[in-house]
Amino acid sequence: MNTLLLINLAYVVSAVLFIFGLKQLGSAATARRGNFISACGMLIAVVVTLLDQGIVDFRWIALGVAIGAVIGLLGARLIAMTAMPEMVALFNGFGGLASLLVGWAVLYEADHATFTLVTVALSILIGGLTFTGSMVAWGKLSETISSKPLQFAGQQFVNGLLVLTILAVAAVFITDQANAELLYALIALSFIFGVMAVMPIGGGDMPVVISLLNSYSGLAACAAGFAVNNIILIVSGSLVGASGIILTQIMCKAMNRSLANVLFSGFGTVKTSTTTIEGEINPIEAQDAYFILEAASSVVIVPGYGMAVAQAQHVVKELQELLEENGCEVVYGIHPVAGRMPGHMNVLLAEADVSYDLLLEMDEINTRMPNMDVAIVIGANDVVNPAAKEIEDSPIYGMPIISVDQAKTVFVLKRSMASGFAGIDNPLFFKENTRMLFGDARQSLTQVVREFE
Repeated sequence: MNTLLLINLAYVVSAVLFIFGLKQLGSAATARRGNFISACGMLIAVVVTLLDQGIVDFRWIALGVAIGAVIGLLGARLIAMTAMPEMVALFNGFGGLASLLVGWAVLYEADHATFTLVTVALSILIGGLTFTGSMVAWGKLSETISSKPLQFAGQQFVNGLLVLTILAVAAVFITDQANAELLYALIALSFIFGVMAVMPIGGGDMPVVISLLNSYSGLAACAAGFAVNNIILIVSGSLVGASGIILTQIMCKAMNRSLANVLFSGFGTVKTSTTTIEGEINPIEAQDAYFILEAASSVVIVPGYGMAVAQAQHVVKELQELLEENGCEVVYGIHPVAGRMPGHMNVLLAEADVSYDLLLEMDEINTRMPNMDVAIVIGANDVVNPAAKEIEDSPIYGMPIISVDQAKTVFVLKRSMASGFAGIDNPLFFKENTRMLFGDARQSLTQVVREFE
């Protein structure tokens, strides 16, 4: 069997592993296996690619694999679950940067066809904006920079002018590939555009941004694949790009946003509600919460980023088991954008071995909510905010939410009365059927568990 046939056969195997692994990622029960399968597919693709033309020294590749393995192991062991959204943002960014470098490297070869130069320009543009955009997203998620949208007068005009400049420079670059100044200008403009595209977007919209940047990183890899004429890079980039776009559409629907607005940063505009929320807060102690839960026959738990911060997923599972032993039905209501990245809550609950069958999507749990005796909201704010249905001038009006206010009793676990990540007041806290259990979520739930024991 000749080398070319072996390489193409290995690429087919890698592509099958990518697709099968991606399918496995659709369920929390098989996600780890799917991730491993996809990683094996990529390892096969990298190894066989090195056989092509034999232009790479395997010693350097072995060193790179070793360094990457160490970084991956340390990241998996040391990065807290609360920092997963930031880590995903970094992954997206470095993926975009890698595609930019691949496209750049192609220019060191001999003369290029126009199509190749177009794909090089695309890999540089998309990779560059993905890198800096992801760095800004990382800053907003980690609160290293303000999570509030940064806007100024004439911003849309400036962004439009920037896009036209990029297109003009890219067009000249394609016709004059030997001009290094145009290359550097293209890279610089792509970096600037990434910053300008993400800075106007508020922290509450970060789940959409993360999925969109993930798609961009795939598209950049696909363009780089065309630039170097590598089939498996085209396939893998296309899979990531397509799945990212699909996920972005799901996120947009869950946040009542249009995909067009996301693509053109039109959803960064935040309006301020003029409606004053009035009412009294009804605090509750752990012992009183226990008495209500002990008599409940059905409980829904709605997790949010506060559960991640408090690392409360394990005590949540413990409370679930105690309630079930008491004859109570326990389910979880999962909003598509709960937390700060897609699937954030699913990952946390899977870590605590919560059965995936108990995780109900928003539409399903909302139909059952009026019959629920107790809804326990752990750190979620915007995804359960009734202002989305009741206050027309609210920034989130029209956004689909989990209607916990329809449950007979609502427990809200929060450290204080501070607004959520999007900075929007929540009338749920003042509802007659709402009880506020203040304090660290893990400590509060631990006290409730002790009452059961």
